Amino acid sequence: MKQLEVQIMGQSYLLGCPEGGDARLLEAVERVDTAMCKIRDAGKVRARDRIAVLAALNLAFDVPERAPAVPVLPTAATRPSLETPVAAAPAASAADAATDADVLLVSLMERLDQALGDDGRLL
Repeated sequence: MKQLEVQIMGQSYLLGCPEGGDARLLEAVERVDTAMCKIRDAGKVRARDRIAVLAALNLAFDVPERAPAVPVLPTAATRPSLETPVAAAPAASAADAATDADVLLVSLMERLDQALGDDGRLL
């Protein structure tokens, strides 16, 4: 696995990247950087960790609009090394897709709670 140094909101990060995944990772970094800078520039939130959480929620909320009906989750081989895996079964119908979205949202919220630790507040 190779490493890429990237900048998000002016801060450098060294990320693990699977071979051939450079373009996808850089695209993801660009989306995160843009989302975080937009929140920061709005001036309502100052703390970097809160900006990151809000950006993550905004990006996760937008995924169903851009993604196909059946969610495609990254595998261990294609996921940047700092990300914790989230498991979900493929949807068989629209009702199942809504249920899968709920499962993914709950999983995301649990991961955010773990990341925030004792703080536990978004704003």
